[in-house]
Amino acid sequence: MASLHDLLAPAKLNLFLHVVGRRADGYHLLQSVFVLIDWSDTLHIDTRGDGHIQRHDLGTLLPENDLCLKAAHLLQQATGCQLGADIHIDKHVPWGAGMGGGSSDAATVLLALNRLWSLHLSVDQLATLALQLGADVPFFIRGHNAWVEGVGDVIQPISLPDDVLSSQIAVLKPPVAVPTQAIFGSPNLKRDSKPAIVADFLAAPKCFGRNDLQGPAQQYSSQVSQALEIMQNRFGNSRMTGSGSAVFSWVDQANALPKTFSAVDLELSDPTWAGRACRVLDRHPLLDALS
Repeated sequence: MASLHDLLAPAKLNLFLHVVGRRADGYHLLQSVFVLIDWSDTLHIDTRGDGHIQRHDLGTLLPENDLCLKAAHLLQQATGCQLGADIHIDKHVPWGAGMGGGSSDAATVLLALNRLWSLHLSVDQLATLALQLGADVPFFIRGHNAWVEGVGDVIQPISLPDDVLSSQIAVLKPPVAVPTQAIFGSPNLKRDSKPAIVADFLAAPKCFGRNDLQGPAQQYSSQVSQALEIMQNRFGNSRMTGSGSAVFSWVDQANALPKTFSAVDLELSDPTWAGRACRVLDRHPLLDALS
């Protein structure tokens, strides 16, 4: 197999995110539910015989050494593979949003190259390797909505109620990009939330818990607070995902939005705000094809 095209790399939302402790090495211990949504990047990957790995940006320009390139080089080094790849990325998921766009792209690269390079690594092997790239990457490798704990390495697939899978979710991304390190380094971050259990979440999945990173993110940028207020006023609920800056709301049928809504739809005058009406995916679109 020489090429794999039209590979989707879906974003994720954190339906809640609690910080329940901190390890001696400084890493934070989390509890969260990660869900895949239908806001995706698209990748096209071609095998090269010369061992070189190159990225080609089809739209938005990415950082010079992004996670996709790091993922490809990591897999090459870990397996001793002599093949290379041309990685073409059509970027749609905004960066600095807390939606895992870069992590999802990296996971798609690992899954695709595992197939293209005939490496035959298991999902467990790929997920272990992926943790070196970031806490979110193993989630995308495993491909299921999940209850996530630890530093992102404890991943338990979760079956979501039908009303979650059928509901529209509005996602609003203000122009600001929130650096994860600034949020986790904030002296105002709550680090002692009481551990939760899956049953409590499933009893009220749309309103369970909170995002402990939201307060520090609001202190970092007033645009996060503005986004939360806009969505709260429009839909009656709002919450930040990940470390921000994107905010999401559950949408009832009376407030249904077009697939891609603009600043105008939310009475915003700034066109640099990005919005999209999403659905939760039951599973990663590449789960069966590449794993």
